[in-house]
Amino acid sequence: MTHYDIAIVGAGIAGASLAAELAPHARVVLLEAESQPGYHATGRSAAFWSETYGGPAIQPLTTASGPLLDAAGVLAPLGSLHIGRACDDAAIDAFLAAFEGSGVALEEVDPHALIPGLRDDWHRAVHEPSCTYIDVAALHAGYLAQARRAGAELRTDAALETAIRKNVRWNVRIASGALTADVVVNAAGAWADEVARRAGVAPIGIQPYRRTMVQLRTDPAPPERLPHVAHIGGSFYFKPEAGGRLWLSPHDEIASDPCDAQPEELDVALAIDRFEHCVDWRVTALEHKWAGLRSFASDRLPVYGFAPDASGFFWCAGQGGFGIQTAPAAARLAAALLLDRPLDLPHVDPGRYSPARFAGR
Repeated sequence: MTHYDIAIVGAGIAGASLAAELAPHARVVLLEAESQPGYHATGRSAAFWSETYGGPAIQPLTTASGPLLDAAGVLAPLGSLHIGRACDDAAIDAFLAAFEGSGVALEEVDPHALIPGLRDDWHRAVHEPSCTYIDVAALHAGYLAQARRAGAELRTDAALETAIRKNVRWNVRIASGALTADVVVNAAGAWADEVARRAGVAPIGIQPYRRTMVQLRTDPAPPERLPHVAHIGGSFYFKPEAGGRLWLSPHDEIASDPCDAQPEELDVALAIDRFEHCVDWRVTALEHKWAGLRSFASDRLPVYGFAPDASGFFWCAGQGGFGIQTAPAAARLAAALLLDRPLDLPHVDPGRYSPARFAGR
């Protein structure tokens, strides 16, 4: 039976980035339940990097990840505009206050100067110029390639069936056989609680939520320099894509069991209705629609660290919709904890994301 230092369950962006960090220092195997890694949340991302997305508690991880993503060559300029109507004034003010002193560049602007056809009642906006596109596929593939070059092994169609701790090792049974590992890392996304149960570890309440996206053609087509546009009240966001297309989401968050998420017609209709109440553009074609699962702990913060109730079981879960934009820093944080090494991210507090905060619940 093959033995590994670390078995990572899940080869999406969380597992792949962590494997790339760990593989030069440990014998690592990535266990992916699907026939290809990144099939679920990673492959269905809205594909942007925003320092404010996820709130002030996530911002240090996002900001620390920016230079690393830029060095990987996966970012492209975009910018973000957070817009509101009169009923959203308090939300705009709270947003600006939340990031005051954070170092994130934010500026109030006239939204009509940046969004042609914007309806008159959308009167306030905050510009976030640092927001960028992310080439998610290239980032994920790069991490997998980096991990392989350093000796990590990827096994697909390898859903974890059971993991039993015996002495100082985990005996892990997967769909295609068995292996042993000193440490099991739970990077299973929407399935994180289920993986914990299969390992005899208490779940911590990771809840998946469905998020819908559609790809549209509009008349007029989105301007070439249109930024990412998000309602400060959280009812929609949209951004331009290649070929004059537009990606749009109703910013829905529907509790779901772990599954191969599919869009609901009502959510697609809501997205288009909200968009048409924002701008006077005409939707000429609905080209594509999809949905993905975003998974959160109860406090909406990610979970990185050893389980306090199970030796050798490490949580890497609850990344919500910000798992890709925080992946470089999160992987370095998790690797430092796993290898018991100093963390070289001065503004990131590992204790903030520890699973120990759920002990006794």
